[in-house]
Amino acid sequence: MLVTTIIPAWNRALMLREAVASVLAQTYRPIEIVIVDDGSTDDTSDTADELAREHPEVRVIHQENGGPGAAREAGRQIARGEFIQHLDSDDLLLPRKFELQIAALRKHPECGAAYCITRWRHRDGSIDPRPWRRTAECFEAMFPAMLESRFWATTSPLYRSALLHAAGPWLPLRMEEDWEYDARIAAQGVRLCHVDEVLSEQRSHSEPSLSGVQNAATLRDRAAAHESIYRSARRAGIGDDAPEMQHFARELFLLARQCGAAGLPGESARLFALAREAAGPRGRGLQFRVYGTLARVAGWSTAGKLATMSDRWRKSRP
Repeated sequence: MLVTTIIPAWNRALMLREAVASVLAQTYRPIEIVIVDDGSTDDTSDTADELAREHPEVRVIHQENGGPGAAREAGRQIARGEFIQHLDSDDLLLPRKFELQIAALRKHPECGAAYCITRWRHRDGSIDPRPWRRTAECFEAMFPAMLESRFWATTSPLYRSALLHAAGPWLPLRMEEDWEYDARIAAQGVRLCHVDEVLSEQRSHSEPSLSGVQNAATLRDRAAAHESIYRSARRAGIGDDAPEMQHFARELFLLARQCGAAGLPGESARLFALAREAAGPRGRGLQFRVYGTLARVAGWSTAGKLATMSDRWRKSRP
């Protein structure tokens, strides 16, 4: 059974070579690697082509820069594998990842994905002794935990390709596109199996990255992702009384304020409405009523700026 690894890459020639090498080092065969050069302006494009000439397992797509969501979708369109692995160009797979995860999925045909423990490597080369995020925990399903946070790394799961076909295309987002897509997969009620081994690695580095960038464009993408995540959670039957839904309601409210402060009144209004809906009876509470009144009187942008200033002031107090 063929495993396809999809690697979006933008201006990371050296790290791309390392990522591809970690896939080629897998003890499992057959494999294919789809590199999506997302409009790189350095020698990443040439590196990708060289890798394809050197290794018959590698195929390359070149496209204009559209961000990781669009790049992963381009890879999904031509992937031939019965299993799909997503790998960012700055991360690595350990050699037995496919072998052990496919063995787990064969043993548990009712499961649509297998995930592993992921480790974190610091810039100085040292490895954090703690598992990355919640990848050492055993979850039987993605929801409701996936609503509270994306509890694994992009490298952690290995999916049956049928799940991705059912989820549909990736959205052309540059931020939180992976969480949004995982939530759509989670809405299918997929069962998980956990491989209690460290099989993938996230790396801290100084190369270009969108992580941590916050401006109007990234907030717009985050707003779209959160709206979709909320809809996926509702399709999965997560109710107002779930602690994870209450947590997400607070996150929607915070993001609504941030969008307002960034001059995105439409996104702010929609997220606020979803936050009240997600909160259930708590959505009729004083905080929501006061903020809603302020937004209607002063406008969503002004309300967001005032709320953001208030949040900063409270955090600065001793």
